[in-house]
Amino acid sequence: MIEDSIKKILLEIEGEAALDDKKELREGLKNTPKRVAESWKELYSGYNKNPKDTLNATFNGEGYDGIVLLKDIEFYSTCEHHMLSFTGKAHVAYIPTERIVGISKLARIVEVFSRRLQNQERITTQVADALEKYLKPLGAAIIIEAKHECMGCRGVKKSHATMTTSAMRGVFFDKAEARAELMDLIKN
Repeated sequence: MIEDSIKKILLEIEGEAALDDKKELREGLKNTPKRVAESWKELYSGYNKNPKDTLNATFNGEGYDGIVLLKDIEFYSTCEHHMLSFTGKAHVAYIPTERIVGISKLARIVEVFSRRLQNQERITTQVADALEKYLKPLGAAIIIEAKHECMGCRGVKKSHATMTTSAMRGVFFDKAEARAELMDLIKN
């Protein structure tokens, strides 16, 4: 069904130029509907992932009460308004209480939410909320920096602009000192 829809879109875009002499998709487009459908399975795989399951692998924190930060997490997402990509990096932090999470899970929670039709603000909020809900830390924070193709290759055409969003929870919201320490860790 998706492949048929993609074929219709190709015909709308290219018209007769999309077809060969036998009125079938020309060689370069012949497998495009299948390739697009397969790529969408990966690009939108976040719908099939549960944030609770992702953050479930925790360990005894052994008294650690400082900031845990995983920075420069590369991510890819798709703008829900134009279905064009936006890419960038996320910095995810939390201050544990009793349990710590496996470090790869901080990268995976970004993937859970970025692999959907999205906007950057929602990913930011969803990651912070999931950290707070499932890890119950003293504080949780995420900062995302991304470039948006929907703004770079169409419309205003500003391809070098970077959008930054942040969400602070707990002590990162309440305490300027905690926010300042986090920002220092991200910069250095």
